[in-house]
Amino acid sequence: MPTLVPALSVPSAGAPFERIELTRRDLRPDDVRIAIRYAGICHSDIHQVRQEWGRTTYPITPGHEIVGEVVEVGSEVTRHAVGDRVGVGCFVDACLECAACKDGEEQFCERGVVGTYAATGYDGERTQGGYSGQIVVRDHFVVRIPDAFSDDQLAAVTPLLCAGITTYSPLKRFNVGPGTRVGVIGLGGLGHVGVKIAAAMGARVTVFSRTDSKAADGLAMGATDHVATAEKGALRAKANSYDLLLNTVGDGIDLNGHLATLDRGGVMINVGAPSDQLSFGAFSLIGFRRQMVGSLVGGLPETQEMLDFCAEHGITATVEVIGADDVDAYYDKIVAGDVRYRAVIDTATFSG
Repeated sequence: MPTLVPALSVPSAGAPFERIELTRRDLRPDDVRIAIRYAGICHSDIHQVRQEWGRTTYPITPGHEIVGEVVEVGSEVTRHAVGDRVGVGCFVDACLECAACKDGEEQFCERGVVGTYAATGYDGERTQGGYSGQIVVRDHFVVRIPDAFSDDQLAAVTPLLCAGITTYSPLKRFNVGPGTRVGVIGLGGLGHVGVKIAAAMGARVTVFSRTDSKAADGLAMGATDHVATAEKGALRAKANSYDLLLNTVGDGIDLNGHLATLDRGGVMINVGAPSDQLSFGAFSLIGFRRQMVGSLVGGLPETQEMLDFCAEHGITATVEVIGADDVDAYYDKIVAGDVRYRAVIDTATFSG
């Protein structure tokens, strides 16, 4: 019989979270049942719950940063065993037959990747995410948490399942390494992980933030410079100085001013997902052969690679661990930029 597990759910637009019992399916032969220990809050959860990306289907249980332990496996599963520490990221199914899937880029599945929540699976059922006590996932979409991470670090590992791969993937794709001049725009939930990863890759990292309030944090995370963009002339002083900009914000910044800090042939990578259109002038690109590109997350092989890289270099997110009753308030705190730097829910509090 399907299993009922404690979860948090939003029943309708504008409503607060409610404690519910969520139904998880019986295991199929290639399924893994995971007892969730921690669920990260991504800003995309907030966009979905608050209908800022278009129409949302309710009720919704968000969460695509998931860390837990395998408690049951299907009859055909060989990659994972009961007791394994595992993670689930932004999607839980794909065709695994198209060119993108065969290249290990399931996020671009030609049939359509199935999101961890707010998506319709190939079986016609609506997916519900990680703000819950358990999740059942096709084994291909489950990654291993490296042994180098202690149990005490698992809460801080959780955001790597989205924030980690979202920043690691483009940094790797554009060959960031020793001596690469990287600017990270925004020191928030995404940006602070990007700083840590870029620094571990050997880059010289500058944080672009509105004020100096986070300067000490950025330097402690591996940055070598901080630019307070609200100060007059701050961006002009960095003209033609960077090979790559990782833009984790999008909304409310001077894109033309930031693009001007790129050197000849430099690239701005947009990983933030603002609700409004990005706006910049053509000559901001043409003048110095600059590029503006976008990047999603990585596929399953790259996600495992990212976790192994972070384990090797001692990288975790900087987190605030919260309980079930704190989630509504923390949504507002995240929007206001008052969280240092990622909120993670302890799912043991769902039954309290």
